[in-house]
Amino acid sequence: MPFRTRYTGLIERYRDRLPIHDDTRIISLGEGNTPLIRLNNIPRIIGKDVDIYVKYEGLNPTGSFKDRGMTMAVTKAVEEGSRAIICASTGNTSAAAAAYAARAGITAFVLIPDGKIAMGKLAQAMMHGSVVIQIKGNFDDGMRLVKEVATEAPVTIVNSINPYRLQGQKTAAFEIVEELGRAPDYHCLPVGNAGNITAHWIGYCEYSSASGDHVTGACAFCEGHCKYAGGAVVGNRPHMVGYQAAGSAPFMRGHMVDNPETVATAIRIGHPQSWDYAWKVKEESGGWFDECSDEKILAAQKLLAEKEGVFCEPASATSLAGALADIASGKIPEGSTIVCTLTGHGLKDPDTAIKQSTAPMLTVEAELDAVKSAILDNMT
Repeated sequence: MPFRTRYTGLIERYRDRLPIHDDTRIISLGEGNTPLIRLNNIPRIIGKDVDIYVKYEGLNPTGSFKDRGMTMAVTKAVEEGSRAIICASTGNTSAAAAAYAARAGITAFVLIPDGKIAMGKLAQAMMHGSVVIQIKGNFDDGMRLVKEVATEAPVTIVNSINPYRLQGQKTAAFEIVEELGRAPDYHCLPVGNAGNITAHWIGYCEYSSASGDHVTGACAFCEGHCKYAGGAVVGNRPHMVGYQAAGSAPFMRGHMVDNPETVATAIRIGHPQSWDYAWKVKEESGGWFDECSDEKILAAQKLLAEKEGVFCEPASATSLAGALADIASGKIPEGSTIVCTLTGHGLKDPDTAIKQSTAPMLTVEAELDAVKSAILDNMT
């Protein structure tokens, strides 16, 4: 058999494109290298000639894209001598922070909205040994408190205002280009705090330059942490399209939203920390923002699970829900190659999935005839 190098995480894979020193102790759980899955059935169902791929970030170690940024943020925190990290979270950030802090042997403090976090995510933060602080407020309140606490206590913030988070998350764009052989025409993402759409654009900009250099126009995103600068764009870059839940859509309102509400808890954020960056991404990429109702989000989640076998959490399905609407209207034209980021695994929020499931649960006698009858009656 040919010799194969063991995959050890995205920092080792993209070391030459990340702000890492030769002697840096890398904190990794083998994140990245997630599947890019071409949808076979949904394009046929909608009757449109489009290639739709989903980047299934739910298969990262803690079940969400947050691991990409967290491996970098915690690695740099440890390198700089930090013994504790802190974050505000709607769930996925807390799970990732707790896991990588455990791996590093440091303490994680996570602030979560009381009663506003999916149980799967809370279980992760607790099992990994973080100090969970529930606040009587929403994510935006938590984010404000985290920034205030960081000025008073020796903790490193690992929310996406930490520039190393975006450096880790940009690697998803690298993987997509490497698999497709080019950037897609449209990249659709759920938008909450807006760090991920920003990070993807950084990655596409780097990859589209002549020698892997970072295009000049995007350097403002990196705050000096990118290894590259300059270079003319020679490859294609996608239109970046960000979708929000209708009850939590500050980019659609043109201003911050104080009391966001949506079933898509991961993007229930009214005061995005990457507000200015995301608007810049929209302008530079020729993309747009739009919104989806909770009903459309849940319908897309169910469609993806039932017709393609891919189970994502509600917030993730926002990218597909929005893309399908724009394909139907012609805003995304036929013949396009589209990538939709699925930010988290469906098991993050099992309660919501079960509530909308229509799959029958049958109870029969433990006898052959009863089981056989149940099978034959439900054959499709």
